[in-house]
Parts: sequence; structure tokens; C-alpha cells
Amino acid sequence: MTTVVTPGMFSKRKGKKASYKSPLVMGVFSLFILVVFAALGPSDSVVFRITSETASFRVPDFVMSSRVVSLVLGGLGLAFAAFATVRVHSGKAVPRAVNVGFGAIAVTALLAYVGAGGVVPVTFLLTGTLALSVPIILGGMSGVLSERVGVVNIAIEGQLLTGAFVAAVVGTLTQNLALGVLAAMFAAALVSLVLATFSIKYLVDQIIVGVVLNVLVIGITNFLYSQWLSNDELGANFPGTLPFIKIPLLSDIPIIGPLLFDNRITVFLVFLIVPLLWFMLFKTKFGLRLRAVGEYPMAADTMGINVAANRFVWVTVGGMIAGLGGAAISIGNVGGFVREMSAGQGFIALAAVILGRWHPFAVAAAALLFGFASIFRIWAGQANSAINSDFIAMVPYVVTLIAVAGFVGKVRPPASAGKAYVKE
Repeated sequence: MTTVVTPGMFSKRKGKKASYKSPLVMGVFSLFILVVFAALGPSDSVVFRITSETASFRVPDFVMSSRVVSLVLGGLGLAFAAFATVRVHSGKAVPRAVNVGFGAIAVTALLAYVGAGGVVPVTFLLTGTLALSVPIILGGMSGVLSERVGVVNIAIEGQLLTGAFVAAVVGTLTQNLALGVLAAMFAAALVSLVLATFSIKYLVDQIIVGVVLNVLVIGITNFLYSQWLSNDELGANFPGTLPFIKIPLLSDIPIIGPLLFDNRITVFLVFLIVPLLWFMLFKTKFGLRLRAVGEYPMAADTMGINVAANRFVWVTVGGMIAGLGGAAISIGNVGGFVREMSAGQGFIALAAVILGRWHPFAVAAAALLFGFASIFRIWAGQANSAINSDFIAMVPYVVTLIAVAGFVGKVRPPASAGKAYVKE
């Protein structure tokens, strides 16, 4: 019997079964905010600075007692929990917007608690979150493309590190950062091509190939750094950073301007790539074939779709996107290559892929959560908070784990992800 691939095969699955996990998590966190942040927290005022002091258009600071802010937010959180409970009791799933709104409440309460007696720079935190999320978002897009066609991409870390190294070196040698970015994308694509060759053509276990590639790239870049770059910093590892592109007038809009219209080219490319991938995956025949290869490769094969060729192409394209993410780390931020500078962001991107359920927009949102964790740690250290720095570094990731367990729940990857396909 021949299976026909149709768009209906990929229609949205039945809604999630109503679960009390979300309202329970909301209730517990709301009580924590009320007790720890409001009742036992510092009584100092906290200043939420919406715009920077040098902004063309200033928005007045919001000043209020940290306890009052936590009290209001804790009460609002309980209201969200009550609404979610009513929804679940009536057999309906909790809307995603409610979960996101509660997350915003919890984050604001945390900022008010940590920033008590000081200033919470809202624009700095938002722009920093976006900038630090770029490599994770692009690595996540690479993972989405690879796994949607059935290839588990553990090698995102190696692709990011390859892109960071090549971008810095080529950018320095040619004194052209655009060539550095292109070279980074090409080099990371080669890493992906190795992954595709071994896992698709030679049917080697995809997890093993990915892990080996990560270790290999770390070893090669460390060797070249110690034997070459560290001995010739100016000649081989001094590319500078990509310039900021400021869009006139739009960049002066409070909050939105610095966030969306005053960034490096890598950030603007993220704004383009994420919706483009979404459109391609879910609104075009290319996307239908891509998803068919990852879900029903045998059915796709019977319809004349070349499974192996599609997997080769999209895994390689995913590597190019990850290479752009690597360039964003070195010449898009630091201004040079540092040993193992990807620092696990490839694995975080892989976690974002799962947290975002292999959907480009949701993966980008998950990556922003990790980006916030990074900028929060930086800001909290500068704010001289009385909270233990190790605890500050831990909190966002604990919140992430709770979000995965309490709000995301069980996820189902593409049916053929990690499974080699042999044409009969």
C-alpha cells in the first residue's frame, strides 16, 4: 500500500490534555514572590529605568518600593494561577499567552528584588538579551532544519566554534569582516557536510558523529590558537567587531528603537532568518517535503522525493546558519577568537530546539530565555546585589528547568529524527 504525503499529515495535533501542572507552578511561584520577595525582601526603592540617560527621547523612570512591586506582582501571579486552574478544571489547556505573561511577571519580580536600592536598566537588559541570544537562536535554527529532516544535530557546538574561529582569522587576514562572515558560514557548512556524510551515506550513529565532531573541532581550534593565534595576535586574531547599523528616526524610539533598529548585521539577519524559515517550513512545498522526509521518509520516497539528497541539503544549510552564529560570537561581539569561546552555546541551542518543539518562533523565544539568563548574571554582578553570585547564576536555569517541566511537558520530536533511512 502506498502512503501519500499530504499537508493534512502535518496539521496541528490535538490540543494538549488539560494538566494542573501549569496552575500549580504558577501558584507556588506566586506564593514564593509574596513571601520571599514581598514579605522578607528589602524595603528599598527600585528604579526601573526605561530609557538610557543618553537617549534622544526620555521616558520617566518608574520608582517604587521593591516590596510593593513584589506584592502587586505576586497578587497578579495568583490571579493568573486562578485563571489557569479554572481553565484546566473545565477541561481546557492553559493558553500559551498566559504562561508567557506569568513568566514576565516572575522575571519582573526577580529584577525588582535584585535591583532593590539601585537601578534596573530595562533597555540594557533587553538589548543585551537579544545580542547574547543571537548565536543560540541561529544554532537553534540549524538544529530545527537538521532534525526536521531526520538528522539529530549534536554538532551545533562544533559548528558555532568553527564559525567563530574562521570568522576571526579570515576577517583579520583579509581586513574584511564580510568575508569573515561568509567564510565562517562556508566552514561550518563543511562540518555539517561531514555529519551528513557519515550519518546519511555511511549510516553511522548520528549522536556519535556529532559528539566526535565537537571534540575534533575543539581540539583543532585549541591547537591552532596555541600554536598560531596566540603568537601572532595582531596578524591573525585582531579582526575588530561588526559595526552597528543605526536606522535614522526609528532607532530613537524608546525601547523598541535600540532593540530593533540599532544593531549589528547579525541581529538584523536573525530578524530575517527566523520568519523566513517558519514560512518555508509551513507555507511552501519545500517545507512540506522537508517535514515529510523527517516524519515519513518511506512515504516521501514513494512520492519521488530523494530522502538522502534532501537530508544532505538541509543539514548543510543548517550548518551555514550555525556558522553565522559563530561569527556573531567572535567578530559580532568579542572582536577576536578565544579558546573554546562557544562555551556550550551549541548545547544550549539544542535545548532550545527541544524547548521550542522544533518550531522556529518558539525556538527563538526559548533562546531569548537563555540570553536573558546570561545578561541577568552580568547585570546582577554589576549591581552589587547582596545575593550570592553563585545563586544568581543558578536561578535563571532553575527557572528554565521548571518552565520545561511545568509549562512545556512532554514533547515529540520528528518521528524519524536520529533514524537512518535505507531505501528498500
